Amino acid sequence: MSANKGKFLAAFMVGLLTLYAFVFFAKGGLFISKHEGDTLHLLQMLLRMGQGDWPHLDFVTPIGVLAFAPISVFLEAGLGVGHAIHAGQLLVAIVFCPLAWWVAKTRYEGWWAYLFAATILIFAVALVYGEGDDSVSISMHYNRWAWAAAFLAITAATLPARDQASSRMDGFVIGLAMAVMAMIKVTYFAAFFIPVLVALFARGAGRTALWALVTGILMAALVTLWVGTPLIWLAYLRDLLNVAASDVRPQPGRDFGYVVSAPAYLGGSLIAVLSVIFLRQAGRMTEGMVLLLLLPGFFYVTFQNFGNDPQWLWLLGLLLVALRPTGPVFNGFGWDVQKAISLAAVAAFAFAIPSFLNLAASPFRHLATDVEKYVPLMPGSGVHEDLQTYAPRAARVDVRRAFDGPDTLFAGLYDDEARKDTNVIFQGRDFDYCTLELGMVVWFRAVSEDIANWSGGGKALFSADLLSSYWLYADLTPLKGGAPWYYGDLSGIENADYLLVPNCPLSADTRKKILDEVSGQDWIDQVVEARRTPYYTLYSLPGEKPKRVDPPAGDDESDEVDAY
Repeated sequence: MSANKGKFLAAFMVGLLTLYAFVFFAKGGLFISKHEGDTLHLLQMLLRMGQGDWPHLDFVTPIGVLAFAPISVFLEAGLGVGHAIHAGQLLVAIVFCPLAWWVAKTRYEGWWAYLFAATILIFAVALVYGEGDDSVSISMHYNRWAWAAAFLAITAATLPARDQASSRMDGFVIGLAMAVMAMIKVTYFAAFFIPVLVALFARGAGRTALWALVTGILMAALVTLWVGTPLIWLAYLRDLLNVAASDVRPQPGRDFGYVVSAPAYLGGSLIAVLSVIFLRQAGRMTEGMVLLLLLPGFFYVTFQNFGNDPQWLWLLGLLLVALRPTGPVFNGFGWDVQKAISLAAVAAFAFAIPSFLNLAASPFRHLATDVEKYVPLMPGSGVHEDLQTYAPRAARVDVRRAFDGPDTLFAGLYDDEARKDTNVIFQGRDFDYCTLELGMVVWFRAVSEDIANWSGGGKALFSADLLSSYWLYADLTPLKGGAPWYYGDLSGIENADYLLVPNCPLSADTRKKILDEVSGQDWIDQVVEARRTPYYTLYSLPGEKPKRVDPPAGDDESDEVDAY
């Protein structure tokens, strides 16, 4: 790509970023239409960081610090959380901008370079996690950021430079992208580290690998200096091991085999395998081998992410376009492999385009939102009222209850085994199946205010549920060492004043797991019921909880889905 074309590409990227910035800030806030629970999960961590807490050191999460830091810096600067999220996403796009420019400039020709660069920026600033659902949601923003980093590292490592090769610059891009993956969501780093390393050594790019290693180490050192202690890495590892060892399901969606071979995914899987074959038949032996090594990682990350959206298919199409032979190449069957690779790229794009267009269009869909239909996610929070949610979802409180049981018309057919994963007896009291289906904002606000008024405020709660967002809505204290989202451990319960048991939790099986684990503790005889209402029960917890034991054996794995 000529110098002028490089300038045109840079101007295009700056123009696209400017357009997205205008679209974001012209709206006056962030207006989400779903996933309030995931948003509250994010808010807990952002606001705790604003109070001086750090992920892993002060609260439990398997998500890395760079998933929150770009937003947190703007919160500390005084922006409301809605505007801070917009600004944080733009900051990530700005950081990715020179990396995307370099990779697009050196690996692609023509308008394909513009498409690759736009892809990275779109993944950074989108306002939906993917799929084809035309909603606005900030849920799992870190997955998009990690995909953008993965696209950069994989492309720079797999594709040879067309011109202006620089092992130093390539190494910087790859090392920074891999470090970003590790410090956002380590799943991506683990899935793609080996294929990227093999790609570099297979094409003789040892110097690039060395520069990548140096960049990664420097990035880790800078983060350590920023946090102020190397213990952040041990705490991060502890949180990851906590999730891995948990009996809560380790993935938030379909099984691994499903995301590889189910009807909705099989076409993309077959295209990927055929692409490996066609590349090797076209003489791209190294690239075909690297793609083969990448496939397990593509499948695993898709399996592990909520929605199971195979966003790697868009990258596959871009890689195939760059790797097509310049002229006809015929295999042993007489097929023109150049055309076969082109068709495979078209198929990959066809499978991926609904999700990609949804990502690209989401900021403009947000701009068209009718704000009259929205209310603050945290009413009365002042500057943070710029984060709003769809009013009917915030105003209604809907629950799902069991309609069977011993005292119903269906008593003769009732089977205790059918409810064994959700019904629980705690402190001699039966908690039957009931879940909160809609109205999280109303629930958290009303319950937290009720508890604060009764207790006098300043109390820390351990919630027997997925989320523990009560302190966002009233004079309650964040739980030191707690987990904003339940990951299968009693994290922080030693610092809690009360155990809160909702009658209708977000997840009935999570409530059962927690109460079963609490029942197995040595200090269970010191747990005393302090307050019972038609909506929740509070139990006083002892000041010292010297020993924790494993939960009772025999519990089945939960079917609850989390946003990890």
